[in-house]
Amino acid sequence: MIKIHIKISVPEDKEEVLILLINELRNSTMGQPGYVSGETLTRVDKPGEKLVVSKWQSLSYWKRWYESNKRTEIQKKIDSLLGEETQYEIYEYE
Repeated sequence: MIKIHIKISVPEDKEEVLILLINELRNSTMGQPGYVSGETLTRVDKPGEKLVVSKWQSLSYWKRWYESNKRTEIQKKIDSLLGEETQYEIYEYE
């Protein structure tokens, strides 16, 4: 099992659009082979900071999703909105 962490800083005026895009991405992820769950958290002490976490059965399942056209299409919209390329942190369960 692995977890993918994505830290996002979003200006207040772009937050609503970002949430819509994150939800679109999550809806597209559901039903993908190996996908277990996902959640979006807002940092309490820094309102513009979000953490998106997804859980996968294995790295190979996530890589297949990562390379998919559908994910890439939505991710480009997110990156364009935020003005930077999304960085992923991949953690494995011990």
